[in-house]
Order: sequence, then C-alpha cells, then structure tokens
Amino acid sequence: MTKQQFDKSMAACLEDLKAAHLREGTPSYKTRIEWLDTAIKLLVENNEALCDTLAADFGHRSKDQSAFTDIVASLSALKMAKKHLRKWMKPEKRGIEFPFGLLGSKNEVRYQPKGVVGIVAPWNFPVGMVFTPLAGILAAGNRAMIKPSEFTPKTSQLMEELIHKYFKPEVLRVFNGEAEVGAQFTSLPFDHIIFTGSTGVGRHVMRAASENLTPVTLELGGKSPTVVGKSADIQKTANRIMHGKVLNAGQICTAPDWVLIPEGKEDAFVEASNNAVSAMFPDGMKHNDDYTSVINQRHYDRLQGLIKDAEEKGGKVVAINPKNEDFSQQPHHRMPPHLILNPTDDMRVMQEEIFGPVMPVKTYSNTNEAIADINARPRPLALYYFGEDKTERDAVIDKTTAGGVTVNDTIFHVAQEDLPFGGVGPSGMGSYHGIDGFKTFSHAKGILHQTGFEVIKMLRPPYDKTFKKQVSSRLKI
Repeated sequence: MTKQQFDKSMAACLEDLKAAHLREGTPSYKTRIEWLDTAIKLLVENNEALCDTLAADFGHRSKDQSAFTDIVASLSALKMAKKHLRKWMKPEKRGIEFPFGLLGSKNEVRYQPKGVVGIVAPWNFPVGMVFTPLAGILAAGNRAMIKPSEFTPKTSQLMEELIHKYFKPEVLRVFNGEAEVGAQFTSLPFDHIIFTGSTGVGRHVMRAASENLTPVTLELGGKSPTVVGKSADIQKTANRIMHGKVLNAGQICTAPDWVLIPEGKEDAFVEASNNAVSAMFPDGMKHNDDYTSVINQRHYDRLQGLIKDAEEKGGKVVAINPKNEDFSQQPHHRMPPHLILNPTDDMRVMQEEIFGPVMPVKTYSNTNEAIADINARPRPLALYYFGEDKTERDAVIDKTTAGGVTVNDTIFHVAQEDLPFGGVGPSGMGSYHGIDGFKTFSHAKGILHQTGFEVIKMLRPPYDKTFKKQVSSRLKI
C-alpha cells in the first residue's frame, strides 16, 4: 500500500466509524459492557504473547514488570469502568434558577459519547497506554482508532492483529506506521485525540488537531522533582526513589527526574541508593531478567551524552553498580543507574526530560529554596515528597504546581484509578482514569426541562412593571 493509499485508508476508516456511531446511536449499557469485556478477554488470553513481544522490542524487558505495568494496570482500569459504569451513565441532576424549580422545571446533565477518539500511544508502555485510556473511551460509548508506536514494532503489530481479531471493525481499528503516519493520523477530524509522549511532539499534535478544532488530552512529561525532606528516613526514601528510577529503566513519564536533598545528606543518599539497587538486583543487573534495557541505540546514546555533558561541566557522576559489572560489552542497551551530584542548570540533565536511569541530585538549605527551584522550571507531570513533617509537606504541595503527587513514594499515584491523571502546562492538559476518563471522553450535555406554566410569558415583550421589578430585584451586590 502506498503512503497516499494508506492516508486515504485512515480517512475512510474514520468516516466508517463516524457513520457507525451515527447509525447505531448512543451505545447501551449492555453494549459498553460487552466492549469492556472484550478488551479484558484480549489482554488475559494474550498476556504471555504481549509480554514476549515487549521483551523482544526492548532487547530485554522484564516480563514480570510488563505483566504488572501494561497488562494488570490496564485490567484494573477496564474492571473499574465495568464496576462503576451504570452509575457513571446516570444523568446528573443540577440546580435550577428561581422560580422555575417551584413550577416543575428541571435541569440535568447527560454524558453523551463524543464519537470517534484517536489514540496515539508511546513506546515506553505500548500496551498499557492503549488499553488504559480505552477503559474511559469505551465506557463513555466511543469508538476509536489507534496509532501505536513505531519504536515497538513487534508489540504494535501484535496489537493490531489482536484488536482486529477481537473487535468488530466498526468499533476499534489500528494503524501502524512510522512518524509520517502519526502526523497524518493526528490531522484527521477526530472527535477527540489523546496523545502520550514528549512535550515537543505534543505541540505538533495540538497544532494538527487545531486545524479541525479537535479537543485533545495530552499526557506529556517533564522534569518531575523529588523533594527529600529533612525528616525523611534516607534508606527508606532511597529504596522508593530508586525503584521509581529503575522501573522500566527509568523510561516513564512520571519517573523521578531529579532529587532535591538537604545539604549534608547527599553522601548518605548515594550509599542508601547503592543499598537499594543491591537489594533489588542481588545478582547484578547486566544479565538480570528483572532489569529492563534502554529501548534502542539512539536513546542509549542520548543518555550517555547527558552523562558526558554533566562530567564535562563539573558534575560528579556516580554509577550505582553494586556488582561492578562491565556494561560495555552486551547485546542489548542496558545501563546501570547513574546519579549526577552537584548538577548546575547549564547541564543538559537539568534542562531536558531524562527518560532513563540517570538522576541529578541537588542540595538545598531550606524548604523555600527547594520550592523556588521547582517553580523556576516548567510545571512537571509529577512531584514527590518524602518526609514526616506535615508543615513542610503541605508547603511543598501547596506552593508548587504539578500534574499529580505521591507522598513518601514515587509513581504510584498513577496507579490509582480513582484519581485523575494528567499534566499541567508543558506537562500536558486534560486528565483521565476512572470517572475523570469517562467524563473526558464524553460530551456533558446540559438539558433544561421547562415548566408547563405560562408564568414564563412575563419574560417576553412587552416588558411590563412585573418584568422590570424582577430585573431590579437581581441588580444587587
């Protein structure tokens, strides 16, 4: 198929899905449950095959991790949608202006499917970032077209085969291809687009969507800060921060990107980080099935470049490599975690989202200094605070702005389906998960049921004394 034919095929598919949406009308509760059940069945029945392709695409990726982060996380979202769908679908009663309520008028909001949603998924969680938003999309009664990542071709191809096998073509369709396919995909007149990826590409997606005035949900990223409070237990804190940093080799949009630690505690943090990694990987990381590779050579070279740049600009680089393994000779792109001590703002690691197992550790003298440092940068997707000081904790949370927060851990707020997940400013817009996903992918239609009493005729010309008295009574502070 030529590029022109492929582009035409995507456009024709969108037209077919929109036609099905109009033809069949708002899907019933039963139909939506069937769609959710189909997605659940697909994941359960093909769990091992999907984890195998993920491992192959990454060079190596922990299959246990994939089962947890991509399969189980998606199942949790889909099952929650099933559990609460009937309640979510109920019209909401709203208040009504006096005196209409006394006369029988009513207001309500009905949540109507938008139509066809375009999903542009990333490579770091190529299954989870398709099926987790699908929970809200299908629950809301929408159909969808999916553009998986070209960086995980085996997984993307398998998902295309499975989705086309399990779902009817008028419900879900998948289109694989390189970056130019993604660009054409986002230029289509969808009823909503959800994109997960980098801030730079997010700008292109938003620009393309604007041509059709398509609403977008952008789940981007940024430099998520981790504030280690003065009251934090350093070893417990390092255990949890390093878990967030080595999970998926740090290739997570909500991974702790940089650490702020009280002056004088950086050496203790380095030692505690070494202990944490040693406990997670007692036999080392180079050949450990639990440790994931960097996705490809390009990203591996980029991460090595960040380390070299930091060294050249005076940063102290500490490899967290308890077994002193030689990572220079290996078939895949594994690398141990690296801490960058004493980072300066001119280093690339303090300017770019790292998206890998490299983490700057910066000291601060007081909480206000740490807060000011965070606020001097673009608003991040996530923020983390460690400590037991309630005043300090609330100051960090209340005086900074981030998409979401986990206290005394990292990343796990994302796994809470009853919390909205999304960014703010450069880290994204809109949110999903749970009821928030259902509402994001629905049109909230406000409906007034007017009273049958003709008392409302007073609102029509000619405007008499009664009308003017009513207006005058409302012109008050």
